[in-house]
Amino acid sequence: MLFMPGRGDAYEKYLESFEHWRLEGWQVSAADWRGQGGSGRLGNDDATGHIDDFALWIADLADYWRGWADGRTGPLVLVGHSMGGHLTLRAVMEKVLDPAPDALVLSAPMLDTFPEIVPLPIKRGFAWAMLKLGDPKRPAWKMSEKPGAKPGLRQTLLTHDVIRYEDELWWRKYRPELELGPGSWGWVNGAMESSATMFRRGALESVDLPVFILGTTADKLVSPSAIRSAIARIPNAESLMLGPEARHEILREEDGVRGKALAAIDDFLMRKTAPDG
Repeated sequence: MLFMPGRGDAYEKYLESFEHWRLEGWQVSAADWRGQGGSGRLGNDDATGHIDDFALWIADLADYWRGWADGRTGPLVLVGHSMGGHLTLRAVMEKVLDPAPDALVLSAPMLDTFPEIVPLPIKRGFAWAMLKLGDPKRPAWKMSEKPGAKPGLRQTLLTHDVIRYEDELWWRKYRPELELGPGSWGWVNGAMESSATMFRRGALESVDLPVFILGTTADKLVSPSAIRSAIARIPNAESLMLGPEARHEILREEDGVRGKALAAIDDFLMRKTAPDG
């Protein structure tokens, strides 16, 4: 199993889930995306998350996957959270992963952003205009995970679980190189362009492997309606959509919610990756 985290994430946050899957019999690996976590920065400073084109991350994943999968036996599973879910799904859609994964698991995938009432073509045009008005590496908002969010309310976007939220703060304190702030206008434009690519006619329908999608209708960071649209369009998709009991980081939620999510993922993987699955 290879786990790829979200925007501004570092894989250290998910050690608890990795241990769960290890006890289920999986050999678990994880990596940070280029330009975040412990993998350096691509912007003008250490705080802003920048990328010129999401295609760079897709190419990175394809290259890493090829080396990671080489010589391994048994089923190969790819797991992506938030932006990691976007990128892993797009890599599967574009069939750049060799060998192909046996299954894909997406946790709160970032398939579109807020506001949901604004059509993607308009958001795409706005992002392109802002990109051209200045340095693409400049931050698109001031702080936290989304524009307008206050630092003191950051937990309300991520999880109900105080202890698991404090675990992330511990990592940020003792491994300060893992912390990342707002995205750049280059990142915003890249996200809009990539979402447009993903939702073009026939793209989601081309996914030809088992996919499990985990989401929550209460998500304030990624679009629940885009997730529901993907569930409806991917031919071999199964899903668990939670409600207000879950915030964006479902795998870091309170035990009852997290346990339900992990049980659903485990059941899916058992059925889809077993020899007769």
